[in-house]
Amino acid sequence: QVQLVESGGGLVQAGGSLRLSCAASGLAFSMYAMGWFRQAAGKEREFVAAISSRGPTFYADSVKGRFTISRDNAKNMVYLQMNSLKPEDTAVYSCATRLSVAITAAGYDYWGQGTQVTVSS
Repeated sequence: QVQLVESGGGLVQAGGSLRLSCAASGLAFSMYAMGWFRQAAGKEREFVAAISSRGPTFYADSVKGRFTISRDNAKNMVYLQMNSLKPEDTAVYSCATRLSVAITAAGYDYWGQGTQVTVSS
């Protein structure tokens, strides 16, 4: 049974940083792509970042240069380092996984519950 558990969310002031973590279990982690998505209140879910099984990364334009996705296959973990946070980054952040990397939510087979990130101005 595949499980994804996010952690690291919280309240931070604008300009601050947070590091989100996603622990994966129940799958051959190194073979899977991982993605981070976010959903703000009243808005649709949107792509944030993704990393393929081999390492190439992809970012939404809104976070490029501020966020960094990485993975540790030995620990079955994926991370999202978020710097220079803005109030518009406030959302529930979820990790997801699928075999081949994608920048849309459709096709991601498994999802975590999400972790709240709130950026105050």
